[in-house]
Amino acid sequence: MVEHKSFENYAAWEASLPDFVTADALWQFTTYRHALFLADLAWHDCAQLQKDFRGKAIAAQLIRSAGSVAANIEEGYGRGFGKDYGRFLSIALGSARETRGWYFRGRILLPEPVLQHRTTLLNNIIGGLVTATRHHNQHKL
Repeated sequence: MVEHKSFENYAAWEASLPDFVTADALWQFTTYRHALFLADLAWHDCAQLQKDFRGKAIAAQLIRSAGSVAANIEEGYGRGFGKDYGRFLSIALGSARETRGWYFRGRILLPEPVLQHRTTLLNNIIGGLVTATRHHNQHKL
């Protein structure tokens, strides 16, 4: 089992990634990079949530929705830039909004600075997905 590291610093997190991740063409999409970072942060946050029996259900939903953001960007990108790409961007957007909601619901069990950081990150991801979806819809095949 790989030891999980918690990264609050994006630059340190990015420097830790293997080449196969950063060499992929999808890495050029900043929102995707932020979504991957979010998934790793959520992993760490879920460990904290699970320390309290009331946080276990929130942790299960949070890890699923946070991972879904990057996964849907990956799947849409992998299918090319036809109508499926826009649909997967929309699904990723829904997952990002859901993740923000799960962080809100877990606010009693997570420190305020963590919530502020995750909310800011999620707002940036949501904004990037809205922009990408609009751009795709204006220029779709």
